[in-house]
This record gives sequence, structure tokens and C-alpha cells, in this order.
Amino acid sequence: MIAKSHEVLRKTVSTAGAKSVASDMALSPSLIYKWCEAKGGDASGADNPLDRLLRLCEITEDSAPVVWLCEQLGGFFVNNVAGDAREGDVELLAMTQRILKAFSEMLDMVSRSIGDDGGVDLDEAQKIRVEWEELKRVAEQFVLQAEAGRYMLDQNANGIDPA
Repeated sequence: MIAKSHEVLRKTVSTAGAKSVASDMALSPSLIYKWCEAKGGDASGADNPLDRLLRLCEITEDSAPVVWLCEQLGGFFVNNVAGDAREGDVELLAMTQRILKAFSEMLDMVSRSIGDDGGVDLDEAQKIRVEWEELKRVAEQFVLQAEAGRYMLDQNANGIDPA
């Protein structure tokens, strides 16, 4: 079961305390408390930053703010495997091609960085980081799908006796 945003915030805020969080963020403690409550009906909660970030991503159909946030916290964002993903060689081939394309783009960025002056400056390193993060996302999607059994061949269709 997926936690509700106010539950996540309540747990997070509880470690430091609502008053401390409010002070450090230059916000009122009452706002922090409202973020940690359910909203709607008889509940008096307010749209919290998680609700707003989710809504922004839904409106724009862009997960870039979440990707950025994950990177700021030392992680990376990976989309869940689609529940209706097709099984078989076509999807496996397509995912393999996506990994190779992402890897190629990262290597191309490294080559261009080194090719212009023999080194990698900070701006070039940032561009390489972008390509690396994309490669990690694509590779993780591949592994998740493999772990979910999405690339298993139908042994009966290939004349293999499963017994």
C-alpha cells in the first residue's frame, strides 16, 4: 500500500519536530502541522509540498523535478515497470537497444569532452553526469523487467518440454 503524502511528511517531520522544521524553513508551525494532516471532508490538512510536486509533474507530464530531487539526495529516479509490458524477444531487443543507445550517448559525451582539450572540465563533467544518470535509469528498468520475468520465453512455444 502506498503511503499518503501527509503520512510521509508526518513521519519525516516527527524526527526533527514540527517547530524546529518550521523555524529552519521560515514557516509557521501551524502550516507544518497542516501538511501532516489529511485533507478533505472533515480533515483540516493543506496541500503539502509533496502534493504540489506530484500535481506539477502530472500537469506537465514531466518527472524532471522528481529526477532532480532524487539526484540532490544522492539517488536516482527509475520508473516502475509497466504492468502491461509485452513479453518476448521484441521487447527484450528494444530494451537492449535502449541500454546501448544510452551507453553510446554517455561514451560520446566523454569522447567529445576529452577530444576538445584532452581533459574533462566541470561543465563537461556535468553533461557526462546527465548521460550517466540516464544510462542508470534505463539499465535499472531493464533489470526490473528481467526480475519480473518479462523476458522469459514461452518454453512451450519453442518446443521445450517444461517437465
